[in-house]
Amino acid sequence: MRWRGERESSRVEDRRGMRPRGGVAIGGGGLLLIVLFALVTGTDPSALLDVANQVQVGTGGARTEPGPAGAPADEGGRFAAVVLASTEDTWTPVFAARGTRYREPTLVLFSGAVDSACGTAQSAVGPFYCPADSQVYIDLEFFDELARRFGAPGDFAQAYVIAHEVGHHVQNLLGISSQVRDAQQRSSREQANELSVRLELQADCFAGVWGMRANQERDWLEPGDVEEGLAAAAAIGDDTLQRRSGGAVQPESWTHGSSAMRGRWLRRGLESGDVDACDTFSAGTL
Repeated sequence: MRWRGERESSRVEDRRGMRPRGGVAIGGGGLLLIVLFALVTGTDPSALLDVANQVQVGTGGARTEPGPAGAPADEGGRFAAVVLASTEDTWTPVFAARGTRYREPTLVLFSGAVDSACGTAQSAVGPFYCPADSQVYIDLEFFDELARRFGAPGDFAQAYVIAHEVGHHVQNLLGISSQVRDAQQRSSREQANELSVRLELQADCFAGVWGMRANQERDWLEPGDVEEGLAAAAAIGDDTLQRRSGGAVQPESWTHGSSAMRGRWLRRGLESGDVDACDTFSAGTL
């Protein structure tokens, strides 16, 4: 990606080096383990945020002070700020064309653990979006794990991760997330998991919509970038993670979708650039 020199978002909060008071953070070596456990067992990863929060509250529960705002000076922080800025430039006109305003999320960079309105989360939870405060949270060490453990290196792979979480913000603004949560409360565990898969695949497709539109505006994709993004989507498919854990593939426990599904919906967004093409909830085949 030819991202250097591009606009950097001011909606970045840098809490790296800051830890929630009264909590012990899991280091980078534990990164992704909670998410992997959730996918293998069929546990909703968001529920683990609540568990982490209960642990933190039990040991003090004081909130972390806000970190410095604005684009950081280091390479990783500047990259994240550029990607966030491009999502702002993509989604603002999309919402305007629909007669509404895009409310930009804040991207919180953290290390070890972080307080959010959804609970106190460890780095091991991985990148996440909290609808209660409209913020995306990421420990940039996740990108090292994505490359080293999961064989998905590259700057566009990293950008896809950020764009996917912003995709959840888009779903939140459109009211899709709340509709899914309401439906899940009335559903069986298996049905709730299927709804979660459709929600995650739509966020993948929205990430693809961003990728196409951002490239049209900036011409910043280089040969191999799209393949990097597709490789990242495939690397964190439920079936791939279950195989890596040594367990059996259990589609009924999936919460994010198979590698093939994730790649297919990311590609659909990349090829169409159309939000309406991302209707995973009406799709007969995922």
